[in-house]
Amino acid sequence: MFLGFLQNVYTDISQALLSTNNMEVQFREFSPFDLWIWLEFDHVPSETEKQYVEELFDSWFYIGKLGGFNAENLQIQETGVDISYLTYDEDQADNALMAPMHNKGDFEYEGIWGRCWFDLGTSDLISLDVLVNALKQLSKDFVDLRRIVVGGENEDWPIERDEADSWYA
Repeated sequence: MFLGFLQNVYTDISQALLSTNNMEVQFREFSPFDLWIWLEFDHVPSETEKQYVEELFDSWFYIGKLGGFNAENLQIQETGVDISYLTYDEDQADNALMAPMHNKGDFEYEGIWGRCWFDLGTSDLISLDVLVNALKQLSKDFVDLRRIVVGGENEDWPIERDEADSWYA
């Protein structure tokens, strides 16, 4: 009887670890100027979980809007681990092309799905690495996410074309 109890506890812990540590990342058709990002939750998200997700996406967007995802100017990253007394090249930073995100829609929810539309503008793809890293950590710590789907459409929740086209109307 005790052995059965321990096996159940082990199974519950294993499933909990798997559900929080293994958010799947999937890419579909990709257009940086008309991009839907989809989140599949483990369950219908609570208001608190929605707030965590929306604050993460808002923060990510604002950094992008300010040109923070500019791969042409990664001087600190490219220096390596030891950045003590780094000489920052202001000319290189000033001569880098602008890379701002342009626009975003409101986050929407339907059942276990969430989605948001973005125009990534000229921001570089490092922005998606940063987003995926942040979502993986959020999924481990606060919100059980099954997967993030970047681009394309979701058969369970189709995009009405006039909805997607109306962002710039």
